[in-house]
Amino acid sequence: MGTTDEITRAEASTARNYHPLPVVLAEGRGAWVTDVDGRRYLDLLAGYSALNFGHGDKELLSVAHEQLDRLTLTSRAFHHDRLATFAAELAALAGMELVLPMNTGAEAVETAIKVARKWGYTVKGVPAGRARIVVAGGNFHGRTTTIVGFSDDPVATADFGPFTPGFDTVPFGDADALRAALTEDTVAVLIEPVQGEAGVLVPPDGYLAAVRAACTANDVLLIADEIQAGLGRTGRTFACEHFGVTPDVYLLGKALGGGLVPLSAVVSRRDVLGVLRPGRHGSTFGGNPLACAVGTAVVRKLATGEPQRRAAELGAVFAGLLSGLPNVREVRTLGLWAGIDVAGRTGRDVCEGLLRRGVLAKDAHGSTIRLAPPLVIEEEDLRHAVTQLAAELSS
Repeated sequence: MGTTDEITRAEASTARNYHPLPVVLAEGRGAWVTDVDGRRYLDLLAGYSALNFGHGDKELLSVAHEQLDRLTLTSRAFHHDRLATFAAELAALAGMELVLPMNTGAEAVETAIKVARKWGYTVKGVPAGRARIVVAGGNFHGRTTTIVGFSDDPVATADFGPFTPGFDTVPFGDADALRAALTEDTVAVLIEPVQGEAGVLVPPDGYLAAVRAACTANDVLLIADEIQAGLGRTGRTFACEHFGVTPDVYLLGKALGGGLVPLSAVVSRRDVLGVLRPGRHGSTFGGNPLACAVGTAVVRKLATGEPQRRAAELGAVFAGLLSGLPNVREVRTLGLWAGIDVAGRTGRDVCEGLLRRGVLAKDAHGSTIRLAPPLVIEEEDLRHAVTQLAAELSS
């Protein structure tokens, strides 16, 4: 079946919670994908950074194939022989002590909210039922009812209430507003070091350092949502490193599963994650053998530093190429990650034009597009993609 038939079939049998571009992909290798009609496209979205290592990475596939033949799931009712290695090596990569593996990014965020509240009551001494968490405007942390409840995007919140209380929103980038929002009942600040869904918004100089200092002074946990920004995307293992900040808790996902399996994790110190006790939190698939095997291979790739170096080096080329784009209002980059505000057109319109030119990208809000090519992309292909973008913006 061709593209039109496949789209018709999909729309007939799946809920319309997405509005995908009109392409039906069938194969992928590296930074390239092929649709059901045999046409190739350069992937500049990389699964919202879940495919940092590209499509079909041979090393990751080999690990997954081997584990599929051994053991895929036990549930956490039993130990298995992949969990300890994964947890220890991920904790070491993050400079932390404990790992709580889950499946999706939203699960990691929900887990961190529970841990922060538990820590607030049992360690900080916040009176029962009064724990509060400060979040930033323009945030995107997931799609559960608790998480969308502290979103300021009406598309995310309309008709889904009532929402969970206990969250205070301040403007992203405003350290004074954040300091003013902290009270004796504040247990955590939950923040993306770079806001991806909002259009790759990079914070102003000194902002994250000021947030870190305010959290330390007020005995508040700093939780960094690095689900999109982390694991090499920005040219560092964690985006927080660009700003000289170490959070109390890292939230990881997407690229942690190598683009093969859903895998997320909450990574922190023993005095934070140690507040959990058996029966208080769990997941049937969280930390399963297949995910741990793939996750360990991902961590070992990152431990070499090569993906980060490549993202930094190509990121400098990327930034230079994007600086010359026509008909744009602003370009923001960090590593191999970019948010581009276009002039006079919607982001969706530009992405549809790029699709016709053989390049896949995704709009963010209104007139913004975001680009996140796999870290394995060749420089020649990166230059080709930007050439196609420039041509589309000139049309």
